[in-house]
Amino acid sequence: MQQNTIANLRSFLKKFINKHKKAFLESLEESRGYSDLTIKSYDESLSEMLTFAEITEQDNTLTFNLMPYRIHISGLNPKTISKKLSAVRSFANYMNENKLKVVLLSDESVKVAKTLPKPITHKHIIEALEHAPLQERIVVEMLYTLGLRISELASLRLSDISQEWVRVLGKGKKQRDVPLLGSTRALLEEYLSQFHPKIFLFEKNSEKLSENSLRYIVTKVFQRVSLKVTPHQLRHSYATSLLNEGAMIADVSELLGHASMATTQIYTKLGSVLKQQIYNKAHPLCGGETEC
Repeated sequence: MQQNTIANLRSFLKKFINKHKKAFLESLEESRGYSDLTIKSYDESLSEMLTFAEITEQDNTLTFNLMPYRIHISGLNPKTISKKLSAVRSFANYMNENKLKVVLLSDESVKVAKTLPKPITHKHIIEALEHAPLQERIVVEMLYTLGLRISELASLRLSDISQEWVRVLGKGKKQRDVPLLGSTRALLEEYLSQFHPKIFLFEKNSEKLSENSLRYIVTKVFQRVSLKVTPHQLRHSYATSLLNEGAMIADVSELLGHASMATTQIYTKLGSVLKQQIYNKAHPLCGGETEC
């Protein structure tokens, strides 16, 4: 009898939590503008957590003991573990904000080294583009010359592109305007005259091309020159090139759509040579010289 009661309670808790998990995932899209891929990652992390965590209820408070879950994911790399725990904390915060008291146990943060994707040199990008057909070339050029996220490129509408600017809908549905290079504009016009998309820049069967399809295009372009490159590396190359040429961090942060300049500083990982040049120009004893 007691075992049946416990089983019924667990079943009720599972249904109750899954109901709020669904609402939470919907809020990520509606309120925060998260991409489908990010929401899928959150969903997988939460489903996994709910399978392994010990969940109890007492005095109208849900307690999630994450220790069994932590043990289950302990073999993963620290960055992946950190992302999974972050998804769990976000869900707990959501429930607390909606008057559903949740307490997490064993949710201590994991120390993660601040690793960044290695930027691709301009020389290697140009070499890869020389072998690329028109559609593949424009995909890579848009990522590299505008610093776009792959989700932003997939969602780019023709109405967002003018002669000199591109309006980008970024994370949290925040808009930013990024300058469009003349050479990229000319390539765009050639592409539009051949492919005739109707709403989105990249379409297939009258629907926007998926993020995975665009990723595959990038992979193909660089495979031809024996390189393994991701869309995010092209974004990183864009930012690094601007900073190495002396662009202000505040300007690059705005172009990338970062909420904070601190994110840009971590993301771009300024080289020691550039730091030394900035220091030499700024320090009064150097008199504005690049070397002193």
